[in-house]
Amino acid sequence: METIGRNSECWCGSGKKYKKCHYQFDEKLRELKQEGHLVPSHNMIKTPEQIEKIRESGKINIAVLDYVAEHIKAGVTTQQIDDWVYEQTTSRGAIPAPLNYEGFPKSVCTSINHEVCHGIPSEKVVLKEGDIINVDVSTIYHGYFSDSSRMFCIGEVSEEKKKLVQVTKECVELGLKQVKPWAFMGDMSDAVHQHALENGYTVVREIGGHGVGIEFHEDPYVSYVAQPGTGIVLAPGMMFTIEPMVNMGTDQIFVDDENGWTIYTEDGKPSAQWEIQVLVTEDGYEVLAY
Repeated sequence: METIGRNSECWCGSGKKYKKCHYQFDEKLRELKQEGHLVPSHNMIKTPEQIEKIRESGKINIAVLDYVAEHIKAGVTTQQIDDWVYEQTTSRGAIPAPLNYEGFPKSVCTSINHEVCHGIPSEKVVLKEGDIINVDVSTIYHGYFSDSSRMFCIGEVSEEKKKLVQVTKECVELGLKQVKPWAFMGDMSDAVHQHALENGYTVVREIGGHGVGIEFHEDPYVSYVAQPGTGIVLAPGMMFTIEPMVNMGTDQIFVDDENGWTIYTEDGKPSAQWEIQVLVTEDGYEVLAY
């Protein structure tokens, strides 16, 4: 952590003197680091100006998913969902973050049933009664990123699938309750994992959440299988996603050999995922996208 004079301008860009701004904040981080904890670097801490701009991006992300929620049904192709996301995002002056990201060919990820994540929209994939689908929307607005996803049940869905979708949502909600300033990422992770296990499910280990806001994917990496009291310290100003992938069967997964993107459950059983974007605040948290 850099050393700054108490009367120097604070590193956060507020224009205030360091002693009047983030001095006590940094002292707290130094103490925690000396105790052996992993602490965030300054570039993981969002400024009030950045937060406000990311908040605006999040509003668009929410609106796009709201539109999908109103129109999704059996008979719709995943390409139609992609078209909706592109149109609804660009009409608001924003850009779909997945489009051409590291070669991803579409504006949204659509993952059905045993697809864990990164499903690629296609005119050939038609939603049918009984499907569950995750629609993962990410938005760039004036250079700032937001990211969230929702599950949708298409028509009459089996009780098994309904329960998986509901429990996964509960996992996110329980994890969110553990997001507190100066707590640990592992506290959130363990709450997610334990609820999944109590319901007979597993949580994907190899893929997690991430910091987000200034870039699409930032530090820290967010695991959902960590122990309480471990992981990075949750300092005010940190921003990340809570997006566990909960499987009905094994936690083992594999990547599609043909497209190099779509990830499936090893045993072919369904998987569900909800994603929210969270800011750690001075007294708790704020959800910026859902």
